[in-house]
Amino acid sequence: MLALVPRASFAQDEAAPVEDVATESAYTPMAPTPGKGMPVDRGLSFQDQYSDDGAYALWMHDAILLPIITLISLFVLALLLWVVVKYRRKANPTPSKTTHNTLIEVVWTVIPALILAAIAFPSLTLLARQYEVPPANAVTVKITGYQWYWGYEYPDNGVGEFVSNMLPEGEALANGEPPQLAVDNRLVVPAGVPLRMQVTAADVIHAFAVPALWFKIDAVPGKLNERLLTINEPGVYYGQCSELCGARHGYMPIAVEALPIDQWEAWVRSQGGTVGEEAEVDAAAETTEDGEAVVEAEAA
Repeated sequence: MLALVPRASFAQDEAAPVEDVATESAYTPMAPTPGKGMPVDRGLSFQDQYSDDGAYALWMHDAILLPIITLISLFVLALLLWVVVKYRRKANPTPSKTTHNTLIEVVWTVIPALILAAIAFPSLTLLARQYEVPPANAVTVKITGYQWYWGYEYPDNGVGEFVSNMLPEGEALANGEPPQLAVDNRLVVPAGVPLRMQVTAADVIHAFAVPALWFKIDAVPGKLNERLLTINEPGVYYGQCSELCGARHGYMPIAVEALPIDQWEAWVRSQGGTVGEEAEVDAAAETTEDGEAVVEAEAA
């Protein structure tokens, strides 16, 4: 297991510019932006979204589901009040003996069917988008849920697993982070780059969920779940385990730090990993019996 570089003081807006990516001091944890990637006081809707799937899902909720649900609820309430007033006992001492009305029955069958058909297309589109296969050049991140913390690993970049625990409330507030969501070691990934998120668990079922990225995937022991994620903007995005996993389930936060690609590469190097062509060479290397690393020559 690789030892992480101790957390430096937070930058004001973003990670410090990279001057010498070969030095361990090249990475400085990014300061979170208030209200971005985290819950807000008295918030009534979903968090602002910073992934394409999240933006589509939020649009679907705000432009399709919410108006339809509101209008239907108000329409049903109006019908109910109308029936209560018009057909109360005092106004109708002799009850109606009507058994059915063909026009009304056709209307209340066809209109809901058309509404459901209209909702089906964006719903199935959103579902299909969440099953897209990561491209071959996606950055692989392996996430393991434990009772009660997360482990992160970058197998393609040679960064071994490190663990992420919740920060004490005082330390989180001193860093300008939301309490019970801040962690000692964040999941650091590049922004604007496809990510291959591979998620599993070591003990019981957990769930890796980050609301501002519209990302949630179960972590199941003995099973590796995989999903594509692309974070559109640099920033710090907070989440939590979303599967009841034991006594300290509520103290298992997630903090994803998305960096510009050059700064992420600096972070990888600061952890003893490799990027780009360096990583490809490492992946092609084989170790001989005496421990000497050799690289296979490409076929002519």
